[in-house]
Amino acid sequence: MKVNLHSVWWPRVVTFVVAALVAASAVYWTLRWPGPAGFQATPVLPASTAPADPAALARLLGGANPLAAAAPPASASSRFVLLGVVAGGARGGAALISVDGKPARSYAVGRQLDESLLLQSVAPRRAVLAPSADGPAAFTLEMKPPPR
Repeated sequence: MKVNLHSVWWPRVVTFVVAALVAASAVYWTLRWPGPAGFQATPVLPASTAPADPAALARLLGGANPLAAAAPPASASSRFVLLGVVAGGARGGAALISVDGKPARSYAVGRQLDESLLLQSVAPRRAVLAPSADGPAAFTLEMKPPPR
């Protein structure tokens, strides 16, 4: 016995469409049903707009911030961030240091970080920077404690 598939699905599709229309109509009329007596919608007032800040707008659009030029220069120790240390052995070790917010680089003991400082020594979670290998330390960088 051969069954025509089109004749089987046609009533099902029509029934589905009619049921969907009935459901949509029921939802529409339920939402249109009158609310409680005496209900009045409160008018919405437009929000007042604050005047635009030219400096903030310039920063947003990538322009130079005139206030940033007047800021005092950062101290030398705030330019460097210690991210990791390999201390030990006869070789002296190395440190992973970020300079001026740039990506971190590995520096061996005795290597120059910039024109005036070099990595003098390393210890666990600490690196000492100095102007020369034999001179006094300019400052010590400490690693942040691990999160708990």
